Order: sequence, then structure tokens, then C-alpha cells
Amino acid sequence: MLDALKEDGARLLEQLINDFNQSAPGQALEPGEQNYGLRSKTVLTLLGAVLVRRPYYYNETLSRGRFALDQTLGLHNGYSSCVARLMGRAGAISHSFEAASQDLQAYAGLQVSGRQIQRMVRILGPLIALKRKELPPPSKPPAVEVLCVSVDGTGVPARPEELVGRKGKQPDGSSLTREVKVAAVFTHSLPSKGERPFRDVDSTSYIADIVEAAEFGIPVRQEAFRRGMATARTVVFLGDGAKWVWELARANFPGAVCILDSFHALEHLAKLINLLYGEGSEKSKRTFARWRQALRRNRIGWVIALAKRDLPSDSKAREEAQRQIDYFENNLSRMQYKTFLDAGYFIGSGVVEAGCKSVVGQRLKQSGMRWSVEGARQILNLRCALASRLFDPLWNSCHPVNSKIIMASNSPRQICLN
Repeated sequence: MLDALKEDGARLLEQLINDFNQSAPGQALEPGEQNYGLRSKTVLTLLGAVLVRRPYYYNETLSRGRFALDQTLGLHNGYSSCVARLMGRAGAISHSFEAASQDLQAYAGLQVSGRQIQRMVRILGPLIALKRKELPPPSKPPAVEVLCVSVDGTGVPARPEELVGRKGKQPDGSSLTREVKVAAVFTHSLPSKGERPFRDVDSTSYIADIVEAAEFGIPVRQEAFRRGMATARTVVFLGDGAKWVWELARANFPGAVCILDSFHALEHLAKLINLLYGEGSEKSKRTFARWRQALRRNRIGWVIALAKRDLPSDSKAREEAQRQIDYFENNLSRMQYKTFLDAGYFIGSGVVEAGCKSVVGQRLKQSGMRWSVEGARQILNLRCALASRLFDPLWNSCHPVNSKIIMASNSPRQICLN
């Protein structure tokens, strides 16, 4: 019964559009254009396939043609706007394009191949990214006590041609991945004394891209302003010890409270202690417990002094231990954990690390995947919009009305191409 109703609906929609195109006055031509008559195209809608005959306008001087009705009806490469939206969502959410194809068949009765969904993602990714860049800061910024910006990076498997000349962690110095830079922006209120801070519900939004740090900082800063940075009482920037992270913070968040993720600090502390006193030794275990407490009490200077006193005699171990000490000295101001905790701030970057897994890893790190940079970027554009609860508002801004009012000679007709 449903299939029969959809088939009848598709035929009625097809007849409505084509009858109107033949009877209604032609759309105004742009300078230099000529009307070359009606051209047919099969369009997949939620009701099924419809054969649309629409006028073709061509400018010989510019060697450029256009189908004005395609834009009016919101068509995307032969798909209605509603079908294109579902294809974009499925391609971004499902663990592969073939799985997305199966999901569309199961949930919406749409027969669309994985290859077609992949092409649609390449079309919609830039569109969503552009609309997100155009989002203005709110006219009435929300009241924000603490706005947190947390940045990290994660590798995604890339095609060989995308890795030429890039250094990596392979034995020969080559790389198998390209780094995706990820930012998470969220808000929280200051907790009561002795309590832990908690993120505001549904307050986390994400930015992810495969670009250099200087370029990545621009959309991250824009997102922070959209989320209320201009009126926030405090801005906190969380990151690990990577140089590009703190350069991004310096250039884009000069007034922020910068905090080194405590988990990364403890990882480096464990490496340092193992170099000084032997990995797995009883002294290493006792020292780690003491020095860990020292970090939580703003006594990092005391830890550095003891580490310098007990540097190993072996030249290689001594050099590596000094590198770990340099790490603590370079991040001294970002490791005042007692001060940060007393102020009610987060001291861990778990939010962005979870984003690296959920936004990036769950889709781009499946077994056997090898991504082009452009393909990965468009998936990331869609997934970040979805994870930030922005996909539907951005899509609606691309298609401001669900139906188009076209004036006929007698009365207006409303065409909704599902």
C-alpha cells in the first residue's frame, strides 16, 4: 500500500512540475542568454524517481549554461534536497559508504549506491562548511561563566599520494597518516568549593580539519566567539605539550588561562622517573606517588630540582631525561594544578580526546580505509556539524523554505519537491 501511494505521489508531482513548465511564462533571462527549450532529467525524491523537464538557458559569449529550475527546487546532482540531506547524514554517520547505502534502503526505501553517497558528501561538505563560516555571533551572547577551548590532533590513514615527503613514525621515517586537528568548545559554571566542574548539557561543539595550525586557529576562534567568548567571565585553553597547540593559543586566545592536560603531564612524569630510577623499580613507584602529589600542589619547581640532582650517568638516558625536564620547565605556568582546581577549572583534555575518537576515529579509522585529504575533510565538515547540533540549522539556511512559490498566470502554485 505504501509503495503504491508513493508511486502515485511521484507521478502527480512529476505531472504538476512538467505541466507548469509548459504552461507558465518563462523565467527572466540573464543578459546574453537564450532559452534552448526543455531538457529532461530524472530526479530521485522521497516519493521515488520523477522525470523533470526544465528549461535550459545558455550564454554563448560566456560558454555557460544553467537550469534555473534546479536551483529553484533545491536539486543536488539529480537528487531532491530531502534525499540529498539524508545521503549526507548517512554518509557521515554510517561506518562506510556502503553501510550508508544499506541504511537508506532499510530506513527510507531509497536505492542509492555507496559511490553516489560518496559523491554527495563531496558536494555537501564544502556547502555546510561555508554556511558554518557565515554563522554570525549571537546578537545576544549567552551568559557564560567559563568557556573552554581544547585542542588536540589525531592521525587518519591516508592514500600514498597524500603522504609523499611527509615525516612519520615508521622505522624508515615515513608516515602512514595525516594529522587531523580537532577542537572542542564547551562551557561550564564554576562549581561550589570542593566539587568538580561539569560541562553544561549539550554545550560541546567541534571543529576538525586537515590544515596547518595557523589556518586551523581561525575557525576555532570564530567558533569560540559564536559560543560567547566575548562575554565569558573566563576563557580556559586546554592542550597537550605540542608546540603548535600553544602557538595556536598564543595567536588566537591571548587572554586565556592556559592549562596543560594533567594526563599528559603524568605520562611525562612517569617517563622521567623511569629514566632516573629504573623502570618498574620500587623507588620509581614510590617517587611517582610523591611527585604526582607534588604536581597537584603546585610544587613542580621542587620536582624539577630533584630530577636535575639525580640525572643518570649514562649519556643517552641523561639526554632523554633532560628532554623530559625541559618539557616541565617549558610548561611550568600551565601546570599550576592546585590553582586551577581551586578556581574550579578542568585540568584534563578528555573532552577533545573523546572528540578525536567519536568525531574522527569512529568514521575515518575503520579497517582498510585510506583517505584522500579532500575526502576526509568533507566527511569531517559533516560530522562536526552533526556532533555540534548544527547540521539541520545549516541545511535549512541552504534551503530557507521547504517549498517554492511559483507564480502562474492565474494563481500561485506551491511545489514541494520532497
